[in-house]
Amino acid sequence: MGRPTQWLSLLLLLLLPGPLPVAGMEAAAFPHLGESSQPPPRACPPRCSCPRVDTVDCDGLDLRVFPDNITRAAQHLSLQNNQLQELPYNELSRLSGLRTLNLHNNLISSEGLPDEAFESLTQLQHIYVAHNKNNLISKVPRGALSRQTQLRELYLQHNQLTDSGLDATTFSKLHSLEYLDLSHNQLTTVPAGLPRTLAILHLGRNRIQQVEAARLHGARGLRYLLLQHNQLGSSGLPAGALRPLRGLHTLHLYGNGLDRVPPALPRRLRALVLPHNHVAALGARDLAATPGLTELNLAYNRLASARVHHRAFRRLRALRSLDLAGNQLTRLPMGLPTGLRTLQLQRNQLRMLEPEPLAGLDQLRELSLAHNRLRVGDIGPGTWHELQALQVRHRLVNHTVPRAPPSLCLPCHVPNILVSW
Repeated sequence: MGRPTQWLSLLLLLLLPGPLPVAGMEAAAFPHLGESSQPPPRACPPRCSCPRVDTVDCDGLDLRVFPDNITRAAQHLSLQNNQLQELPYNELSRLSGLRTLNLHNNLISSEGLPDEAFESLTQLQHIYVAHNKNNLISKVPRGALSRQTQLRELYLQHNQLTDSGLDATTFSKLHSLEYLDLSHNQLTTVPAGLPRTLAILHLGRNRIQQVEAARLHGARGLRYLLLQHNQLGSSGLPAGALRPLRGLHTLHLYGNGLDRVPPALPRRLRALVLPHNHVAALGARDLAATPGLTELNLAYNRLASARVHHRAFRRLRALRSLDLAGNQLTRLPMGLPTGLRTLQLQRNQLRMLEPEPLAGLDQLRELSLAHNRLRVGDIGPGTWHELQALQVRHRLVNHTVPRAPPSLCLPCHVPNILVSW
């Protein structure tokens, strides 16, 4: 080898960036020509957003077909506010790791919900299938939810679910279910087979006419039962109907046709919400079964003073809020619990205020007497003596009555009550 050739070989060695590669080995630290050193982009359906590897958001994209390239790693999938008409089993079955599936506000009907739609989605914890095809989901296919043992929340409101569209097995295998929303449907009875873990059951705005104890035996852990705007009449809640629900905290019965406080309510009940019914009387023992009540709402019923027993509230020693607005009371009820913080009596027919019914209410902070028939001369002396805790201003009278002279205004030691003439 001549000297020029040796110099040329040496120069090439000096210009190389590192040791010569060994045959059969790749220089892993350097990309090949045309490659990037950044990791490849995550697969995401067109126009959708994938902020995390486990999240796919296709909300409001006017989709008519279920996306076919959703990553198998997805745990949270939102397809709400689209125009999907069906759920393809083949696509859903790939997404076995899903925990949240949001299908709110699509065009899915019962026909577009195959029996096996959720069969492989055993990790689901939240399903939202409300507001679909102008509310045309009328049934949940038998066994459709039989494998969702980790499901915690199920939203099926604003559909056309009927009694025949649900059976005793629809919810019975949901051993982790805590929240079930079936409001705004066409149910005439409480569904059977409710799981023991259920804490909140929303059945408002259905057509339920009667509640049967047998339907609630499985849901012994229920804490909140919402039955507002149904068709519960005088026999809608027979004695003992709610007896299985020993831990019930709140019962909502707004806007039904009940003509009395339901008998034999769970003893641990804390809130009874019963406005806009037809309750016309309160007997001495009507509320005796619920001594732990802290909130009682009987607003906008048909209560008249002559039919409210003077001992109706005496057992409610824990009561803090009492709403009797919008009734036909002409005087304050007697025997009000001394622990009351809020007393709503607006829009009645009150014609007098006397000190005796208010005696001992030294914890009362809010009192509303607006829209009654009170005149200054109807407020007895000493009426406000013990109401030192009042904090909320309310108008006492606002009918057309003569303006009172200053000497007849309320005592100055109750500055937080606003009088409107």
